[in-house]
Amino acid sequence: MGFAAVIFDLDGTLLDTLEDIANSANEVLRTFGVAEHPVQAYKTLVGDGVAVLFQRAWPATQHDPQLLQSAVDSFHQVYANQWYKRSKPYDGIENLLSQLSMKQLPLAVLSNKPDRFTQQCVEHFLGRFAFASVHGQKAGVPRKPDPAGVFSIAKELSVRTEDIAYVGDTNTDMETAVAAGCCAIGVSWGFRAIEELRRCGAQEIVHTPGELADLLLA
Repeated sequence: MGFAAVIFDLDGTLLDTLEDIANSANEVLRTFGVAEHPVQAYKTLVGDGVAVLFQRAWPATQHDPQLLQSAVDSFHQVYANQWYKRSKPYDGIENLLSQLSMKQLPLAVLSNKPDRFTQQCVEHFLGRFAFASVHGQKAGVPRKPDPAGVFSIAKELSVRTEDIAYVGDTNTDMETAVAAGCCAIGVSWGFRAIEELRRCGAQEIVHTPGELADLLLA
């Protein structure tokens, strides 16, 4: 296909972070007297930022903006102490990144995870790889699926968005790629179903990091 760069989502694409996120969010819910959720339920609660996570996790009849903001603030404090405890790269990801790096293909990360935690996770788990650009959610920057983050990375890397492969595991990722004009590649090992990825614009679906490497380097 001949790509000029690759932008990866983080959670559910490069890193399996589900358990640390779920444990942190459940600790916050307990503090506020709200029912917890099973770890696997967080596959559909995450993906659109911390504020949306708690909007989804909170009982619909108890949506008080100030209370939800307090929960978001509390999550930042709790997650800061355990973002690294259970999280890890998916099997095959480090080999994938090694192959792409050897071919000198520019790599970037664009996540709806708060930027502080995005930077920490990339450095801690994937620090030996030279990512050209890493962006998490920042104040004043629209979160995915708004394509603003992709446009910013494309400008940093001096590449056209149509020459970028965008790799992710959720509807938000596929919608982001479509909105930016990138090639939308969905991964089946993440948090959402293949049907969701296809419905939201995935042009390709890959089932292993090795298959993804073959596609990106074809």
